[in-house]
Amino acid sequence: MTDTDFRAETRAWLEANCPPEMRQPVESDGDVCWGGRKWRFKSDAQKIWLERMAAKGWTVPEWPKAYGGGGLSRDEAKILAQEMQAIGARSPLSSFGIWMLGPALLKYGNEAQKCEHLPKIARGEIRWCQGYSEPGAGSDLAALRTSAVLEPGSGSGPGGDHYVVNGQKVWTSYADRADWIFCLVRTDPAAPKHLGISFLLFDMESEGVSTSPIKLISGYSPFCQTFFDDVRVPKENLMGEAGKGWDIAKYLLTHEREMIGGMDFAATGRDALHQLAKTALGDAIPGLLRADIVRHEIDALAFGLTMERVKDEAKAGQGVGALSSMLKYYGTEVNKQRQELIMAINGSDSLLWEGDTKHEGDMAKSWLRSRANSIEGGTSEVQLNIIAKRVLQLPGA
Repeated sequence: MTDTDFRAETRAWLEANCPPEMRQPVESDGDVCWGGRKWRFKSDAQKIWLERMAAKGWTVPEWPKAYGGGGLSRDEAKILAQEMQAIGARSPLSSFGIWMLGPALLKYGNEAQKCEHLPKIARGEIRWCQGYSEPGAGSDLAALRTSAVLEPGSGSGPGGDHYVVNGQKVWTSYADRADWIFCLVRTDPAAPKHLGISFLLFDMESEGVSTSPIKLISGYSPFCQTFFDDVRVPKENLMGEAGKGWDIAKYLLTHEREMIGGMDFAATGRDALHQLAKTALGDAIPGLLRADIVRHEIDALAFGLTMERVKDEAKAGQGVGALSSMLKYYGTEVNKQRQELIMAINGSDSLLWEGDTKHEGDMAKSWLRSRANSIEGGTSEVQLNIIAKRVLQLPGA
């Protein structure tokens, strides 16, 4: 099938299958579907849209069909994204499983793990969270102390069938709503700190797992402290080799940083700033504000093209590596700039914290939330150091 034929077929399918409600801009957290065992659909339309897209494999269009994906080429996936954007179609599913764990599973998981977890991620049946940061092990993640000890074997066997996990994670996004966790643990305390780390997958309903939400300055509580007290994890849930989890962790971090950097560009149905300004101010947009909006939208378009270029290079086998730090840093800055301009466009109305208006304080809360982009997934200072050393190759950096 030619790209032209695929575009026409895709346009027709989307027009016939995307509910009108799913073509409206996202206005609240409930409008973004995360899926999982605990998810409650906001509307029948949201459920139908997820089911239809998952049946096509288009929640993860480039994943292999054998694992619930669409089996599309990179060019076909671009066409799909363009046609969704053309009608304002919302993404059917947001998922750390899609953005972070899925690519790592495809690269490092064994066949049984891929068949078990990837289709459930694609269908939105299981919601994942990330067990990385700990108190005292944030930017220096390799200093993590959460332990996983293989149970003693019976008789002459090499070991038991379960790991026993003890420790604590912090800033675990949506841990209180997640079904499973992908978790870095230390399996060899005697090894150098970047070694002896392993990558485990386990159910958040396992006995001994507990969470405690952390409230942010924005009023939201997406982050949690997560505690593990003698949690028994089946040995087959070890991903990759024991003691080689750091390699998986680094690979997954590149996808996390791309995801954080691209958050402002991945959401379809989001109004451009000039449209928001026209709605709020009509034709009376001050000249300086107009210039700032134009400058931002040019920066955003340039960044979007850079993301496409890097993805194409990765698809061609060139990898992403340290470039993910560049995407994460600049995407963070562009998103913070967007939130500041939204505040400027709406003036005193943007300072509303709560009330009966349509926005209910979302502008102020989103502005405050955007400040955390500079910290999560690796602080901006750390990213600048990586860019200086690994991308620009500056002397003495």
